[in-house]
Amino acid sequence: MRGMDMELAYRMLDQVAAVPAGQVATYGDIAARAGSPSPRLAGRVLSELSDETTPWHRIVRADGTPTAHLRDEQLARLRSEGVLANNGRVDLRRYRYQPGRAER
Repeated sequence: MRGMDMELAYRMLDQVAAVPAGQVATYGDIAARAGSPSPRLAGRVLSELSDETTPWHRIVRADGTPTAHLRDEQLARLRSEGVLANNGRVDLRRYRYQPGRAER
């Protein structure tokens, strides 16, 4: 990842890994928790550095929509964890992961 702060990138991946099954976070959530102002960078990190163990499907856009080119797979994976979408959008008030908040 040319020109990228790899320490920051790995902090982002750690934040993605911390999102529990049955919940989601936004790209902005991941960026902020890792110390970056850039949700786009969080998307780039997931695109370029994630592997089969990374729960990438738990990260959605700020409006609750999935990644466009992975929409069907992402929604199917979320559904298998109990996260339901309405018209292709996850209800962030219901499913958004808030570190430190009691788990449901």
